[in-house]
Amino acid sequence: MHIITRARLAAFGHDHADAAPHLREWARIMRRKRYTQHRQVKTDFPTADFIGPRKVVFNIHQSRYRLVVDMRYDLSRVYIRHVLTHSEYDRLSQRGDL
Repeated sequence: MHIITRARLAAFGHDHADAAPHLREWARIMRRKRYTQHRQVKTDFPTADFIGPRKVVFNIHQSRYRLVVDMRYDLSRVYIRHVLTHSEYDRLSQRGDL
């Protein structure tokens, strides 16, 4: 999968050093795959949650952080939407801004 806006991962990893290696590992796995459906993603990331047909929420570093992406299976692309702390994710989720 081609990851779009990887700079968001790097910026978050810079601000939250404990998340950086986990985000790099997520990106490494993602770049090597060509997912075509949700269940394939679930195989590699069992804790991933799917919101609608394209949005996926990944738990990063034992659920301390959340990575929200748009998966475009037909284009083999992953668009990074948000990289958040757990509390930031909860706030956005409650407001319906995910």
